[in-house]
Amino acid sequence: MSFRSAPALMISLVVHMALLGAMAAFKLPEILEPDAVAVETVFTEERMQQEFTQDLDIDTTVSENLAVTAGGMVTSNLGAAASQPIAQQKIEKSEVLEDPKLRVTSIGDITVPGLETLGTDLGEGVVSGEVGARVEGYGAAMHRLTQELTRMMRQQQVMAVWLFDASESLKDDREEIRDNFHKIYEELDIASKQATQRGERFAALETMICAYGATVKPLLPKPTSELDAIKSAIDRIQIDNSGVENTFGAVGSMIDQYGKAAGRSQRKLAIIVMTDETGDDERLVEEVIEKAKRFRSPVYIMGREAIFGYPYTRVRWVDPETGLSHWVQVDRGPETAFPECLQYDGFHGRWDSTSSGFGSYGQVRLVKESGGIYFMLSSDEKDLIGSAVRLQRKFDDIAMKEYEPLLLDRREYARQRDSSPFRKTIWEVIVALNPHLDNELNLRRRHYPMEHERFHEEGQTQFARAIRAMTKLNQAIQRLDKIRPLRAQESEQRWRAAYDLAYAQALSYRVRQFQFLLALDQHDTNYPKPEDPKSNTWDIRHVGKLVEPTEKQIQATKVDTEEIERQRQKAIAMFDYVIQQHPNTPWAQRAQQEKNWGFGIAFHDVFWDPRYNTPEFRARIPKF
Repeated sequence: MSFRSAPALMISLVVHMALLGAMAAFKLPEILEPDAVAVETVFTEERMQQEFTQDLDIDTTVSENLAVTAGGMVTSNLGAAASQPIAQQKIEKSEVLEDPKLRVTSIGDITVPGLETLGTDLGEGVVSGEVGARVEGYGAAMHRLTQELTRMMRQQQVMAVWLFDASESLKDDREEIRDNFHKIYEELDIASKQATQRGERFAALETMICAYGATVKPLLPKPTSELDAIKSAIDRIQIDNSGVENTFGAVGSMIDQYGKAAGRSQRKLAIIVMTDETGDDERLVEEVIEKAKRFRSPVYIMGREAIFGYPYTRVRWVDPETGLSHWVQVDRGPETAFPECLQYDGFHGRWDSTSSGFGSYGQVRLVKESGGIYFMLSSDEKDLIGSAVRLQRKFDDIAMKEYEPLLLDRREYARQRDSSPFRKTIWEVIVALNPHLDNELNLRRRHYPMEHERFHEEGQTQFARAIRAMTKLNQAIQRLDKIRPLRAQESEQRWRAAYDLAYAQALSYRVRQFQFLLALDQHDTNYPKPEDPKSNTWDIRHVGKLVEPTEKQIQATKVDTEEIERQRQKAIAMFDYVIQQHPNTPWAQRAQQEKNWGFGIAFHDVFWDPRYNTPEFRARIPKF
């Protein structure tokens, strides 16, 4: 090739390289990006909604086979995430589903774990425990426990420690447990014999029985696999009269006592608790959770529903000598780290047994973090206050899914709550109107003296308290009014419901307290004779009829009657709003209950047995 042809060659080379570069650039995207696939979801009016429940079968017939179920799994029934969940709405009201939009995505974006990953990731100790397995009785719960223990025995030897609450309030429940206990251990005896191999130092299942109250009392000298010894130990449980239930301390002490021994012998330690109260030492919950995690010991609890947003309820006790009934206070709530409802009923601390639909916070958190199961017994309790009016105790699972408590530790819960002006204000209103913290909020409802002079003196004291309480309620209403625009921004249905109910209650309580002032003044002025000559005291009650204030009463109370009427109308509207916005929930039930009370207050005469006030009677009242 001559020197002259060089320029032509260079030009040809440059042109061909440019063409090749353009072709390469054109083809490259097709290589990197496969064909897109449109994925769409169509919702029609005819679609059927499926209901998911976790009610356990109450058939407690001894099983002839050893079918098992996986344990420590997240249930779709009742529970809570450990982190802040996203905004939740009912499907029927979700704006997202009104106008479905197509999203173009690549099949390459979708990753599905293999079977080996599924088998590994969903193992014991990785997923949370079940926090809401609802059962109608102990038999069903114990049958499920049979499956749990059998599952564990197939993997390793098991030491099961049973902790029985020895308090008076669980006396009837212990009898039911004892009647069902032989069934579970007949099944477990079969499993134990099949799982135990010759030459092993321990049986496949060894059991320890303990009772607890203020302290833990072992009822066996050491864990055993002998069924007769186990049954005999349960029969020896005696009532603990201390009135103290150190539930968390009992669990922690059992882990301390048996955790290391179980670990050294490569056995699984499982703690099973039977109680109907929250526990007096719930402050230890985080410490016990750490112990349970360290020794990989699941905790199973058979308990009751927590009282809706309130620590206490009362159980009836009948004096066997006098036949008089007495209502003993027990700890049964709340379902959250801190209460999210008013602790006030407009006169004093709440007296009710409204179910929250969830277990008590500390026990449920312990179960969840340790990988156990919380068995929530929702059967009727004939001696629980309010049971006579057949209050609903079981709520729709799908509706309640939106209202799950946030089961964070208390410090993190408080931090998240206080970071929201909306939630923080609701909490501050709850604290300001807490009669357990501010005794002056407590107004007398019962046992007003029959003698006019003494009634007048007591009436003056209660009149001054009611005026102060009305002022605090008005301040609470103003604070709730101020944050109303923030309600639409709140992501949690629980807090929207908390706001709605607290607002309705504050309005209604102020109206009722004004009616209380009018009824008090009217009764003191007229002082009627009792309808029953045997009556020895005056009580007040809710009535539908309102007392019309006189000019003198308006001047004495210095209350704006037009404002009171506006608040009454608004309270009715807000109660209806709660019922409509939060159907089939404890908020709606509570709103309906308080709306039914009416807004009027009236005095009526009653007979109060003087034996109630004698030291002999009060000394016989047990500590539950």
